[in-house]
Amino acid sequence: MTSLTDSERVALANTALYEAMEQGDHGAMSRLWLDDPDTEVSCVHPGWPVLRGRGEVLRSYALIMANTDYIQFFLTDVEVSIMSDTAMVTCTENILSGAPAEEEGQLGPLVGQLVVATNVFRRTEDGWKVWAHHGSPVLAEQDENDAAAEPEGPDDDPDQLLP
Repeated sequence: MTSLTDSERVALANTALYEAMEQGDHGAMSRLWLDDPDTEVSCVHPGWPVLRGRGEVLRSYALIMANTDYIQFFLTDVEVSIMSDTAMVTCTENILSGAPAEEEGQLGPLVGQLVVATNVFRRTEDGWKVWAHHGSPVLAEQDENDAAAEPEGPDDDPDQLLP
């Protein structure tokens, strides 16, 4: 049996972060985040301010999990970089989530979203732990038909902005 490389261990820790979110498993989420009194964790969810401190970060995940009926992550463009005891994972989160239902007992419509994320991990005696997460929404590209319907003004032409 071959031992896992650090890169493979970090990739597994990164996957576990998203699986905990999908399963609404706050206990697993808590075990994944760094718990070191000398190192402050941080998290930026898309559209949120910076959250600092383990308690505030884990509280945010608890709120998201409690208010999300369904969520699934399809990770693409995953890149792992390691320097000593610190690792960085960049990826695209292709998120499918259930919007609130209009009627009790019904599943709401599914909503898709793209987020680019950076997850930073620290090596501990218990394995790789999340030190920081930053997610930024990806703006949807404009459809050609939408672009053709909008009039082009002087602010839309970069050549007209030059002196």
